[in-house]
Amino acid sequence: MQAIMESLFDVIYLSTVTFLGLQMFIGSKNNTLFKLFGIMTILLGFGDAFHLVPRMISLWDKGPETYAFSLGLGKLITSVTMTVFYVILYHVWEMYYKIRNNRNITIIIYFLALVRIGLLFFPQNDWFNLNSPVLWGIYRNIPFAIMGLIILVLFYRESKETNDQVFKYMWLAILLSFGFYVPVVLWADVYPLVGMLMIPKTCAYVWAVWMGYKEFKR
Repeated sequence: MQAIMESLFDVIYLSTVTFLGLQMFIGSKNNTLFKLFGIMTILLGFGDAFHLVPRMISLWDKGPETYAFSLGLGKLITSVTMTVFYVILYHVWEMYYKIRNNRNITIIIYFLALVRIGLLFFPQNDWFNLNSPVLWGIYRNIPFAIMGLIILVLFYRESKETNDQVFKYMWLAILLSFGFYVPVVLWADVYPLVGMLMIPKTCAYVWAVWMGYKEFKR
């Protein structure tokens, strides 16, 4: 039953974000904002596929232990693409709200992204071991969480100041995604059921994508 339900959810998720992303990218023509949002959405689906596809295969076959390398590599690639996702989301904020004179914030976002990606490639992460060190899971997610917090605050502040309705709840989608993700990083290895929080986390990302897509179709 787990294999059926989880695979169904993953296929629907990956198909949905890829479809929406391609529609925005192809249909945006000369609109740089929606082209960028489309690239961000495609990257979300593309990156997650590296982890979710081996995960689905393992559920239908001999289990995760047999696919430790593929799952580990997928998690590494997903971690990199999610970092880039947030960098692009930052530029979406910048472009949509026509922000100027934000060089310092840009430097901070790129610095955090580079630190995060650098930490991902430390051998201590032990990606290809299903029981990789929790401590390194925390280390590599600290700059990622700070990035998310900064972007959350930026969207919240700007949407309030401009009374914007399009990305009014982008801050909440980011907050929920991290809120569901952090317990997985901390406790999923000890309490496997905590891993189920990745489902609402994924839904939060779909919500974020839908905000941009809805404006694109308007």
